[in-house]
Amino acid sequence: MSDLLDNHLPDALLAGYRNFMSGRFANESQRYRELAEQGQTPETMVIACCDSRAAPEIIFDTRPGEIFVLRNVANLVPPYEPDGEYHSTSAALEFAVQSLKVKHIVVLGHGRCGGIKAALDPESPPLSPGDFIGKWMSLVAPAAEAVAANNLMTSGERQTALERISIRYSIANLRSFPYIDAQEKKGHLTLHGAWFDISTGELWVMDRNTGDFIRPPVE
Repeated sequence: MSDLLDNHLPDALLAGYRNFMSGRFANESQRYRELAEQGQTPETMVIACCDSRAAPEIIFDTRPGEIFVLRNVANLVPPYEPDGEYHSTSAALEFAVQSLKVKHIVVLGHGRCGGIKAALDPESPPLSPGDFIGKWMSLVAPAAEAVAANNLMTSGERQTALERISIRYSIANLRSFPYIDAQEKKGHLTLHGAWFDISTGELWVMDRNTGDFIRPPVE
């Protein structure tokens, strides 16, 4: 039976699961039971990129149930658009704010983001006829065009600049959702921006007043 089950998942995932069961789950089994019985009550929602190198649960060293995580390409938030179409990011926001009553929303960007790189190179061929990534990254097209046209910056500087600008774009779009705007104005919800450097582990936090990114102390 074990051999049969092993064929249904990659070996690395099964090995990781076994380590989880004998390690973290064994150590936190009571917490998992409480979460199962009482439900989740996270105070913070993190909107992060689906890049495998920038997992918010690892970056912020959180326990199960502590943060509600949404991940998509380039951690983007589209503007509020109740048009009857399918909107997974908007659905997650609706649930986090209206049902879970989170107190904080953090837009977490990161260095060397593939989605941002694609936005800076609109002439690159689409990965499929649907060009879903191209359409999605068009959310930041005006900023991408302006940054790409700056010949005084290196390619790496342009990449970092747009990664951070896109965080401000997403925060502005968050405020286009009526219930988010209302909760923020009442002081019940705070919006944050942050940028993570994969190569160094540095976290840069956006100043909510100026929009500048600063490094918080780590000691």
